[in-house]
Amino acid sequence: MWWWYALLSAVFAALTAVLAKVGIQGVNSDLATAIRTVVVLVVAWGIFLARGHPAEVWHLSAHTWVFLGLSGVATGLSWLCYFKALQLGRVSQVAPVDKLSVALAIVLSVVFLGETLTLKTALGAGLIVGGTLVLIL
Repeated sequence: MWWWYALLSAVFAALTAVLAKVGIQGVNSDLATAIRTVVVLVVAWGIFLARGHPAEVWHLSAHTWVFLGLSGVATGLSWLCYFKALQLGRVSQVAPVDKLSVALAIVLSVVFLGETLTLKTALGAGLIVGGTLVLIL
């Protein structure tokens, strides 16, 4: 079932790039990111609250808060950079470079999480890097 969500994530990420490129014309990229962030905030909290478990918030550990907070900072910085890149470049170049995050996540998962790097995973990451280079050069 996880791969359905991953596929939907890819579809929505692709829509994000195209819709943002149209919407960001003549707008400060930081303002565009702030608007997008408010929309994400409302949608995410709306879905969470609609599913009926608001008390879970009070049971999170400090560890969870710290790492989800750091993840949020990384997300925010990623979005700020992404929107600026979209404003300055073409979607067909920005999106593939952004997807280098897949290869970087694989490396970071091995280094920091101790995940196993298989030949298949390394080859896939290498192909992502190679494909990105083909698309941007």
